[in-house]
Amino acid sequence: MKLQLYYAPVACSMVPYINLTEAGADFDVIPVNMGKGQQRTPEYLRLNPKHKVPVLVIDGEPLTENVAINIWIARNFPKANLLPADPKKESKAISLMAWCASGIHPALTPNNSPKRFCDMPGSEESVKQCAQKLLDEQFTIADGLLSGGEWFFEHFTAADSYFFWTFIRAMRFDLKYLDLSKFGSCMAHLARMKQRPSVQKLLAFEKQTQEAFAKAA
Repeated sequence: MKLQLYYAPVACSMVPYINLTEAGADFDVIPVNMGKGQQRTPEYLRLNPKHKVPVLVIDGEPLTENVAINIWIARNFPKANLLPADPKKESKAISLMAWCASGIHPALTPNNSPKRFCDMPGSEESVKQCAQKLLDEQFTIADGLLSGGEWFFEHFTAADSYFFWTFIRAMRFDLKYLDLSKFGSCMAHLARMKQRPSVQKLLAFEKQTQEAFAKAA
């Protein structure tokens, strides 16, 4: 099986990188320089007309959408236990990933690109403030779910990888209206994730890729 992960630093393509590494999968990483618009080239649009990352190409067939990609990884590498074995808990783990994708992620993007949401002059701060209010609500829920446990379930799952990305992405913004340190359980989860070899490998690769992109600028 030949696997190729189209990946951009900082973006949510970090999630399948972690899970493929956790699974012990043999995969190639193809960096996408979104700052130079590589996601909108004709070659990339043939893989994903939605011009997004990640894309996981499986024996030449592209699979898009993070939730689907990470379910595929979990089901094709079952020994990694990336989803709970119990069907009810598996459904809950998929629900958590869908929440990260459709609930938390949309509240992250306006902090980086407020003009994509409102192009009225002087509206940027208002957009960011609204987005951070939404993040406050979402991370409050996550903090409660993580309270008293190391992971969302009895063991590490793909849901932990996905939430890790949402939280570390939020930490990289200049948040004027939200103090992330108040989410003690989320902060502890972040620290545990950073101890995992898969995450350490990811962060090292992210730094290397960012440096390569900077040299090419």
